Amino acid sequence: MIDITHKNNTLRIATAQAIVKVSKPETIVAIKENKVPKGDVFAMSKAVGLLGVKKTALLLADCHPMPIEATTINYEIKDLAIHIYITVKTIYKTGVEVEAMHGASLVALNMYDMLKPIDKGIEIHEIKLVDKKGGKSDFKDKYRQDLKAVVIVCSDTISQGQKEDKAGKAIIDKLKECGVSIADYIIIPDEKAIIAEKAAFYANEKVNLIIYTGGTGLSSRDVTPEALRPLLDREIKGIEETIRSYGQDRTPYSMLSRSVAGVIKDSLVLALPGSTNGAKESMEAVFPAILHAFRILKGARHD
Repeated sequence: MIDITHKNNTLRIATAQAIVKVSKPETIVAIKENKVPKGDVFAMSKAVGLLGVKKTALLLADCHPMPIEATTINYEIKDLAIHIYITVKTIYKTGVEVEAMHGASLVALNMYDMLKPIDKGIEIHEIKLVDKKGGKSDFKDKYRQDLKAVVIVCSDTISQGQKEDKAGKAIIDKLKECGVSIADYIIIPDEKAIIAEKAAFYANEKVNLIIYTGGTGLSSRDVTPEALRPLLDREIKGIEETIRSYGQDRTPYSMLSRSVAGVIKDSLVLALPGSTNGAKESMEAVFPAILHAFRILKGARHD
């Protein structure tokens, strides 16, 4: 199966439909009056649909098992057609479109099975996805597309040429994926004065995102938080908490990181871990949703 361990849990909703067409009005009457020999068509088909949604991952090899947190099944009769609508909800890393369509198809198939003794002309039509919500694509258009970022690597060893930078390059890759252009990429030693100077300079240059990597640990040379916090006009604790929570699910050492998030003027400043995995995971934790901050800084609403 596709690896989704890097994804965040979000609310996912999908609605699918199926249409069962009968060949005579008497079949519709029998359903409404609960006179179908095999039983209550709507109630039994609903039960089958609920089971189908929950069993999707057992039958479709590439579907991920997931917690199904809500499923609703509704029917609408239009002339000789029974329209089936099924909505599935979960809070998980991937969507529930297939689960909804699988459920709708089984509701329709069960209706077919129950009705075929009294109607030989039944047909199943238009099993399809009607709507989906959740995931990155739901919010993509809300993000500004003209953002610029600078990536600053804080490391004594890398600045001295003793080691290659990988964390900064990983951050750049994620920024480009999110449509953010790179205004600058520099490597500096772990010196408070230099770290602070660069933050002030790029904030004055009105760079939207100033992202540091390195210097957030516990050694005596890890001074990035101490350099940046006095400069922040406002801290954004929610970003810091999200980064640590995401990391803690993947390594027990994430709690030792001292990531920083805040605003200097109209610039969003982040200080992320210096390890490649730490930087990657931090970016996965908050991007692209963090880009919504720039709409809020301009006075827009969250919705």
